[in-house]
Amino acid sequence: MLVLLPPSETKRPGGAGAPLHPGSLALPELDDARAAVVDALVALSADPDAAAGVLSLGPRQLGEIAVNAALRDAPTMAAIDRYTGVLFDALDAPSLDARARRWAGEHVLIHSAPFGPVGALDQIPAYRLGAGASLPGLAPLRRHWSGAVTTALAAADPGFVIDLRSEAYVALGPVPASVPSVFVRIVTDGTDGAVRALNHFNKHAKGALVRELATARPRVRSLSGLLTWLSARGHRVEESGADWLLFETPRGS
Repeated sequence: MLVLLPPSETKRPGGAGAPLHPGSLALPELDDARAAVVDALVALSADPDAAAGVLSLGPRQLGEIAVNAALRDAPTMAAIDRYTGVLFDALDAPSLDARARRWAGEHVLIHSAPFGPVGALDQIPAYRLGAGASLPGLAPLRRHWSGAVTTALAAADPGFVIDLRSEAYVALGPVPASVPSVFVRIVTDGTDGAVRALNHFNKHAKGALVRELATARPRVRSLSGLLTWLSARGHRVEESGADWLLFETPRGS
């Protein structure tokens, strides 16, 4: 089983790991594509005005340009610890025990814009780049990543994929048709009886689900196995076309 997560715009600074180097991340066949994005980001950082525009930075975010400029030499930390925000706060990776962290390292990929999918315990530097950015001298990220990531996922042959990414990151590398997978949407029952998509609570529920998986470490190898496990844990799931809906009650409701 492989779980695909989206990244977060917010990240912890610093780190104690060695700078990023080829072959250090999951799916090493993506290293050339990674290097191209890093090169483009570093080059863009030489023009602060252009970088602010391309990255949609406000006046208080201009320090992110220096962060990108230092990508090749910056210290690193585990990706699951690097990201913050609602999803990763709910996952709360720093509080996981060693077995749960090891499970995450073996079963979770976080899909970043500059590095593609990386392992949860892969060491990455801080950066600023979203899925929708278009870097000078580089094809749009969707075109740059999509085919390469899909091919790499097919070669990895994960058996079964739980896709918890947002649509923007799915576009950077759809799960290949040859790999059994499920795309999960987090929803709730509206007061009018209609099913409603969640935003903030969508991210929280995804992080909590991955934490639950890492803690319980179930042997899930198929959609039916996942549905059985979720049901046994008290989760409500329903099929909706090609997707599955995981129902959550928003906190505080």
